[in-house]
Amino acid sequence: MLDKNLTANHPNPQKVSSAFRLVRRLIGAYLVISWFTVAAIIVLSRVAPDQVNSEAWVRGIIVAITSVLTFVFANQAAAGKPRALLRLRIVVIILLIAFTAVLFFLALPVWMKVEQFICSALLLMTAILIFRPIFMRYREEGRSEST
Repeated sequence: MLDKNLTANHPNPQKVSSAFRLVRRLIGAYLVISWFTVAAIIVLSRVAPDQVNSEAWVRGIIVAITSVLTFVFANQAAAGKPRALLRLRIVVIILLIAFTAVLFFLALPVWMKVEQFICSALLLMTAILIFRPIFMRYREEGRSEST
């Protein structure tokens, strides 16, 4: 739930609330896909071990853990914590760089490269939203509250 005081001072509080709702859904989808990937790695390592390598294990677990962290930051930002929005922005950019590097340089099974591409697309859409001007006033209000 978005902080009422924060949106009350914004020229279009519904737009901010709607944008945060979409950010939370995108990050929620990233979280779900990441954990389903870990489950798929576990199952495939039993039934089709040629479809899973050590890189898939490491990458799958790292992505699942970072998805939880990203989801926490998204929820905190939606609750009206400007520092969480800053953390979310930093983490999303770092993750986009990491996903891009993984897609080009890591030897993952094809199915997992598709999963990584989907997660990258979700994070890119999130980045586009959280760097929009609608969030600038949100950031400025947070600075004045924390100083």
